[in-house]
Parts: sequence; structure tokens; C-alpha cells
Amino acid sequence: MFETLIGVITGIVVTSLLVLVIALVIAWRFSHMVAKKASAALPPRGRFTEVSGGRLHWVEKGEGQPVVMIHGLGGNHHNFAYAMTERLAAAGYRAIAVDRPGCGWSERDSDEQARIPQQARMIAEMLEKEGIEKPLLVGHSLGGAVSLALAVNHPERVGGLALVSALVTPPDAPSEAFAGIDVANPAMRRFIAETVAIPMSIRNGAKTLAIIFGPDPAPDDFRVRGGGLLSMRPDAFYAAATDLTAVGRDMHLITARIGEIKVPVGMFYGMADRILSAPEQIDALTAALPDADVETMDDRGHMPPVIEPERLEDFVVRMAGKVF
Repeated sequence: MFETLIGVITGIVVTSLLVLVIALVIAWRFSHMVAKKASAALPPRGRFTEVSGGRLHWVEKGEGQPVVMIHGLGGNHHNFAYAMTERLAAAGYRAIAVDRPGCGWSERDSDEQARIPQQARMIAEMLEKEGIEKPLLVGHSLGGAVSLALAVNHPERVGGLALVSALVTPPDAPSEAFAGIDVANPAMRRFIAETVAIPMSIRNGAKTLAIIFGPDPAPDDFRVRGGGLLSMRPDAFYAAATDLTAVGRDMHLITARIGEIKVPVGMFYGMADRILSAPEQIDALTAALPDADVETMDDRGHMPPVIEPERLEDFVVRMAGKVF
């Protein structure tokens, strides 16, 4: 009787494990199928610059003084190409949108290049190699943190900062929108990325976008025109999750040095932001740089480059006027 019970239990366990393995294989195949289609829909259309630790993909439009745009967590250059590159080019600037290391079509050699100072170094190296002299940096969200790191660690490469919904000081906890990528262990990050991350992203996509854009509605064309499809790849999930871990490791030291920045600095924020606390981030900046040019919108969220491009263009042009 006892041996029969053990046999039944063993059979159940083996069957359950087999079902789990089959499910994971199906999830893996599905994830890579989706990634292939997403990559085909939004192929690289810019230039690549080899730098120490990887290579950076970037697009440009227009001629004139350089404005370099750096996107946020989980994003890519399309977040700015959605509306801002065209507008700034028409306004007489050389509008450049960069895929941060490991994001979009940029590459990084290891997780070490996910560290915020390393991302800043790689972009600084790109600027030097491409002869892009002292641009105005427009840093959105995590791209704002990278822009601050550039200004602190590579001041000779920066003409000014226009920070948009920017990460200036680390929050106590990440936004609910990023709960699924808050994975500290690299091996677990890779396992999740290769199996369940993409199916879960598809399932929860509308909810996540509602938080990221809220209270503003996400545009229907954001997945293509705004680059959202490129997040539907295992490598994109892994990169975003690794970037998130870098915030806790690096931001305190960057925040502590903001007062060293000598170039013009401005900040543009939606006060209804659901990703970062606008008052907390604004206070952190103005405590170190009381003369910073701060512009706010009472009823807007985290994505001004997409939702409020006209007003953001005015802000960027105003900041450019302080630099060039």
C-alpha cells in the first residue's frame, strides 16, 4: 500500500515537471517568435558607433546646434522620434536620439555597462568619436539620470541639461509599472526574460501603459511609432531589469554631486506623474541647483515627449537658448 502511494506521488511529480518543462519550452519559442517579428517591424535605421563596452545606435535629423536625447527605462530612441526629433529639426537644431547601451538597437558587452556612470561614459565616448560638441542633453526619466552622470563625470562633453520627468534621486520603491522587472538576481532575470516575460508583458501591456502614461491615455500608435514593440524581446526585458538594479546602486552618489554642475540646467515635469514623484525629484534638483529652470504641468503624466511635444519643444528651445 505504502509503495503504491509513493509510486502515485512520484508519477504526479514527474508528470507535473514534464508539463512545466513543455510549458517553458512553448513560452521560449513564443517569446523568440514575438521578438523576431518586433525586430522586423522596427529595424535599426540609424548609425552605429563602436565604443568601449559595446556599440551605440543613434538617429539624427536636421542641421544646426546639437540636441542629444536620451530615453528612459525600458524605452528606446523611438520615444523621442515619435514627435520630438522632427520638431527640433524643423526648429533649426541637429536632433539626435540615442538608444541607451543595451536598449533599442544599442549593445553592451556585460551587465557592468548597465551601471549609470558606465552608460554615461559610453555616450560621452560616442559624442567624442562623432565630433558632437557640447550638446544640450535632453534626458527623459532614467535618461535624465544618465544625463546628470554625464554632466558630473564628463563636463567637457555637455553644454546643458534639459531634464524631462527625470530621475534625480532614487525613489523608495520602483513604480508598480516596473514590478515585473524588479529582479535582482542576474540568472533569474535571464530565465524570466527567456520564458515568461514576453507572454506576461503582452497580457499586462495595457495596464502597464496606463500607469506609464497616466493620467494621459497612451496613443494607439505608440507600440510602433513610439517603439513599444521593441520591448517585446527577451534581451529588452533583461536590459530593463538590469538597468533598474543600477538605480539603487548608483543614484545616491550621482545625486550627491549634482551641485558640481556648472552648465545651464532645466527640468520639465508633469505633476500627475505616476512613475516618479514630481515634487520629490524637483526638490532634489533645486536643493542642489536653486537656479535651475523648472517648468511643470499640473495635469500631465510621465511621457511629455509623446503627449506634450509642442510644449516640450518650447522648453527645449528655451534651454538651448541658454547654451548656444
